[in-house]
Amino acid sequence: MDFPAYLATMPMHAITEIHGEPGLLARFRLEIAAFDDAARARLTEALDLAADLHRDDRRVREPYLNHLLRVAIRMMHHYQVRDVDVIVAGLLHDAVEDHPAELAGVPASAADAGDDVTGAALATLADRFGPRVARLVAAVTNPAYDPGRDRHTQYREHVAASLDREPWARVIKVSDFTDNGVGVIHTVGPKVARLAAKYRPLVPVFRELVARPDTPLSAPVKQHIFAQLDLAEERFSAILDPPT
Repeated sequence: MDFPAYLATMPMHAITEIHGEPGLLARFRLEIAAFDDAARARLTEALDLAADLHRDDRRVREPYLNHLLRVAIRMMHHYQVRDVDVIVAGLLHDAVEDHPAELAGVPASAADAGDDVTGAALATLADRFGPRVARLVAAVTNPAYDPGRDRHTQYREHVAASLDREPWARVIKVSDFTDNGVGVIHTVGPKVARLAAKYRPLVPVFRELVARPDTPLSAPVKQHIFAQLDLAEERFSAILDPPT
């Protein structure tokens, strides 16, 4: 498939709408061309694993892999991240949460039996990509929720606590949040309002986390993220606040 020469400058949701997964894969390859051979090999291995684990997953109208590609591309292009462990963890940030048994190489029934499949899946990531990647993925993996408490409240508490101690995990999670929050208008049906209600209270949480001195991003990148958080808030307001 032929792609335009300006693919490297197109907004990622525009690539998604016009060129789909092949376009995002092409954009990913353009981004990793700046890395050395060893780094490109690790990034390609992580992409291949993500594509395999999420092969049957859908995200509304698109393959789930599109979301993972956008998270990784955003970090490389907009956040100027060159830390390969962080990008690998971005590609695999939902692997343990969504497919722990497959990643760990155990029967799915093991999870139903209460075995520590999450721990085994993280150990697999540590073996393949190193303990730092596994630690970063663990930081952005949602825990089992208490059914007696509000899930959205528990999600916000988890985000604040886990990202407090992992500065690089903040970078992964804010890219994920941007894709979900700014991209909420690409969702359809009643899920739009549910997601907006879930994500809106997190805007100030991410704003504070990004602003911290130990968040490893440059001042211009942080300003870019703040603008994206403003845009997300505008979209949440348009969805949730009735006109007066």
